[in-house]
Amino acid sequence: MYKAARRLGLVFFPAFDWAISPTHPEREERLLYTQDQVLEEGILDIDGIYEYRPRLAAIADVERVHVCVPDVMSRVTESHLIAAGGAIVAAEAVLKGEVDKAFAIVRPPGHHAMRIVHGARGFCNINIEAIMIEYIRRHYGKKRIAIVDTDCHHGDGSQDIYWHDQDTLYISLHQDGRTLYPGTGFLNEFGGPNAYGYNLNLPLPPETGEEGFLYALEHFILPVLADFKPDLVINSAGQDNHYTDPITNMRFSAQGYARLNDRLQPDIAVLEGGYSIEGALPYVNVGIILALAGLDYSGIREPDYSPARVAQSPRVSDYIARLCDETYQAWQQRETLRAEYVRDKKEISRRRHIYYDTEGLMETQEETTLVCDTCGGLTWIDSRTDRGRHILAIFIPRNACPRCQEEGHALFERASAGAYRDGIYLQDRVADQLLKK
Repeated sequence: MYKAARRLGLVFFPAFDWAISPTHPEREERLLYTQDQVLEEGILDIDGIYEYRPRLAAIADVERVHVCVPDVMSRVTESHLIAAGGAIVAAEAVLKGEVDKAFAIVRPPGHHAMRIVHGARGFCNINIEAIMIEYIRRHYGKKRIAIVDTDCHHGDGSQDIYWHDQDTLYISLHQDGRTLYPGTGFLNEFGGPNAYGYNLNLPLPPETGEEGFLYALEHFILPVLADFKPDLVINSAGQDNHYTDPITNMRFSAQGYARLNDRLQPDIAVLEGGYSIEGALPYVNVGIILALAGLDYSGIREPDYSPARVAQSPRVSDYIARLCDETYQAWQQRETLRAEYVRDKKEISRRRHIYYDTEGLMETQEETTLVCDTCGGLTWIDSRTDRGRHILAIFIPRNACPRCQEEGHALFERASAGAYRDGIYLQDRVADQLLKK
């Protein structure tokens, strides 16, 4: 019998009862072939690989991360809560010392879900990695966490949630937003005023191949992680960079995904996108499982694989090398760049338009954050949609200083409910509660 070099926990939740529509890429059978492949290969019979059952995430787990309008249960199904709970189960298996690593192969995905949730966007309702991470922090005390997002689409939701959090390093490796949804994820998206430099994007050109992804890993991601020294590394494991994916334009393979995880060595991987449900996902997921378990993955090959499928042009190679150099230099100079960005400002505001493609809804946000040298800073957002919803959401960060706590509660008390037809929300991460009036 094979024995895993590293104990690995697996959590499956294919959500066979949930789909956006019968013909949508995010539909019931998306993980059916992956589950069949894992069973046929005898993965669960390998000594040191253990299967865990998912559970429902609690409403409080969701409210620790999101302000759902009007409430959580109006924005999720049971499947969304089980996907988030499955990620939590995977994390707990690692943190309790039962396994060395874990992989949550669950759906629906989550990395496009932002702090404020008016509906579904990018196939996502709630952010399952963020819910898992904040559960870890609340119950296990881990502080410094790095997310390496390898989904082909920029994880604009994860970026939004951790925009003001210096304890969370968010790195996204994705297809250039000028060519793909959601149209974000550029080098100048560097983080909020109190976490400037802790949001790092590598927008890769279409037709990036195996060489480009692995170059970015070796020459940018791993050096940044070595500098940051996280307590945990999370792989937001999107698989839509695969050369057969129907909605992207990249050239990655199952073998490449396995090599990436072998070098990255995340503590926990959580499935995100990937919509080549027969040609890619079964092979990619098995490759990742073997790599995380420390087993030989050299035999993992798609039936239609050839080296030409993953080749990239010299022009793309040169571009990626320059991109990695430029972004790493910015990371090294983050303190200087923050000082130039903040200067003597007391608060910093930004205005954003956020499109919910699944809902066909447009949100306009007016966000203000207090500049603070001791915490993530109090943030408040005036949020309106083109369907008439209007809320004020106030966010007291997990590491809030006394001033930001006091000002957050004072703002909640003095804000007039009459001015916001759909309510005023206070997410107090210090008290671990969500208030509404």
